[in-house]
Amino acid sequence: MVGLRGLWWMAALGLVGCSCGPDGGTSPCRIGSVDCSCDMGTCESGLVCVSGRCVADTPPPMDAGVPGFDATVRDAGGGIPDVGPNPDAFFADDPPPMECREDGTMGAPAEVPGGTPDCPDDKNREGCRCNTVGETAPCWPGLRVNRNRGICRDGTTTCEEFDEFTGRWGACRGAVLPTEGVDLGPEACTCFSMGRWEIANLSPCFIESSGRIYAVSTIVEGGSARCPSVSSVPPPLPSSDWSTDALTVDCEGRFELCYTLKAGNADAPSDTDCVVAEVCTEAWYAERGVRQELPNLPAWTGASTTCARQFRDSGGYGEMSVRGLSVECDPIEGDGGARYVFNRVNYCPIRCNEMPSLPECASCMMGGSGSF
Repeated sequence: MVGLRGLWWMAALGLVGCSCGPDGGTSPCRIGSVDCSCDMGTCESGLVCVSGRCVADTPPPMDAGVPGFDATVRDAGGGIPDVGPNPDAFFADDPPPMECREDGTMGAPAEVPGGTPDCPDDKNREGCRCNTVGETAPCWPGLRVNRNRGICRDGTTTCEEFDEFTGRWGACRGAVLPTEGVDLGPEACTCFSMGRWEIANLSPCFIESSGRIYAVSTIVEGGSARCPSVSSVPPPLPSSDWSTDALTVDCEGRFELCYTLKAGNADAPSDTDCVVAEVCTEAWYAERGVRQELPNLPAWTGASTTCARQFRDSGGYGEMSVRGLSVECDPIEGDGGARYVFNRVNYCPIRCNEMPSLPECASCMMGGSGSF
């Protein structure tokens, strides 16, 4: 804008003659027409007066070939420096991440970047002013919500010579941006990218009575799972919780995790697989990267004796799923807001409970974990 103000000032003094054409020829002259002479305010609609001639009202390209100079002004011989940042470094307005707090409230973050919309002081954008020529600094050409999340990493920029008083930041080199089209996981570069849920006891118990099969949660004693004492059927709810569990996540937030026992094959799950039982736990995860104990998975009894029999006789699996909201308001969920299923655990044959030394029982264990 400094260069254009200077040109307008020269035109206002009327320092040009009345001739048309870029070569200064003798075409009929009508003041205000394209390529004809002008004073300020005399050009026809869609034209502006520049250096005493009416030209199309289009913004000049910036940084076209020579860093620091406006191409149109440079070609006109003005040599006037361009003080605006490279428009290639501009991005849509992107606010800092919001905060979704433990008490359920939402608000803006405590620290909001300063500077200007075009040259915020937290990004060191290409073309923005800097003070020390030769200085290097971190730079970020993406959205603030993705910065240093998941695979995303800052780049490096160098303060380049600009005028006798200041420099300006050069290109941002080496920055890693989110992977296009990815919504979940490290490549999405949100506050949450991965977590791990550990469950100490995953063993169910199946009780047969009068030709019916009942499923019920096991209890843990001395580090081993066993069936609860049952004096009647259907069996009552066991008196102790099913299992302890713990969570490790790379972002704070509220998480609901569920474990669903289904009859079927984990390698070929189907929407028609019947559910033996489902238990869930929910908690605010307070410190990223730190293993946190969650509320225990409660005791349970199965609702369907038919599904319990199918699980016992034909096999079954456990399905781990999660739904949550990170501290930066990233939703953690599946399609349509459903719980995101991140792991399926195939169960060993029921005979492994009685004969754990069988070859097919070599990898069987009481507990398990899954990553999401």
